[in-house]
Amino acid sequence: MFQLSQYALVAATILVALGVAATIANLTRHPSRRDALAPAPATVGGGGGVALHPGPGAGGPGGAVLPPDGGVRLAGYASLVTGLALLALTLGLIFSALATGHGPFSNQHEFAVAFAWGILAANLFFEWRYHARALAIFVLPFALAMLVYAVTIDAKPGPLVPALQNSLLLTAHVFTAVLAYGAAAVACAAGTLYLLAPHIRWHGMPKQSFLDELGYRAVMIAFPLMTVMIILGAIWADVAWGHYWSWDPKETAALVTWLIYGAYLHARVSRGWRGDRSAFLLILGFAAVIFTFMGNYFFTGMHSYGGK
Repeated sequence: MFQLSQYALVAATILVALGVAATIANLTRHPSRRDALAPAPATVGGGGGVALHPGPGAGGPGGAVLPPDGGVRLAGYASLVTGLALLALTLGLIFSALATGHGPFSNQHEFAVAFAWGILAANLFFEWRYHARALAIFVLPFALAMLVYAVTIDAKPGPLVPALQNSLLLTAHVFTAVLAYGAAAVACAAGTLYLLAPHIRWHGMPKQSFLDELGYRAVMIAFPLMTVMIILGAIWADVAWGHYWSWDPKETAALVTWLIYGAYLHARVSRGWRGDRSAFLLILGFAAVIFTFMGNYFFTGMHSYGGK
């Protein structure tokens, strides 16, 4: 079973790399005549209506469906291989759990795979919900980096240390973490595209107002999940070590990350922050996520058993 999980990991890595290539080719291709015939953008409700692009070549005047052009096919390929990568990772995590008897929390390799799974799941959700295919240009490389990292580090499972033997609680803790971090990756991609939008002319590039709103909606998913993650982690710490909080470096980094996203929401809702300032906060927040994930390489602490 464990060998099957490694085959699934390699397959997912190749598929995500293909998804990155298809996304780049689609966004940077020369616009076709059908793009000029695409219908007016739909809107996302709330906030005065935010432009939502249904995708190039989706239809012609009066709603007539046009034959798919190269851009539609490329976008479809990117979505297809991303979905297949998510399926491969899901199977890989299942095979790994069957082989080891626990969820993906015993070492850095397992959590890197789970992190990539969360990024892919978030990307596909936002693509399905908001037709935000352009985000994949930055989201998928995050997933690819995690998968390549997972392939290059020791994957051999070992016996669980006593602190990790509360399998159900830790599985829930890690599951909320990877979903939160996946949504944070989407928010970071939205913020990055927002800052780049005035300087690039990619095909199908969303409007800045849409990207600003999309980043906010991603944080509205990520922040509550981070809150649950921290609460579950505190409960686990009390079970494992007899106290809820120890100011362990990874705990502290997770708290700082949570505070950054809390500050973003406060600034947006109470202070009306929009635009560049919000975009920079989204990027800073995800940088804190990566620092939290990689913290085992910089600091020692109670979480260091899962580091290397």
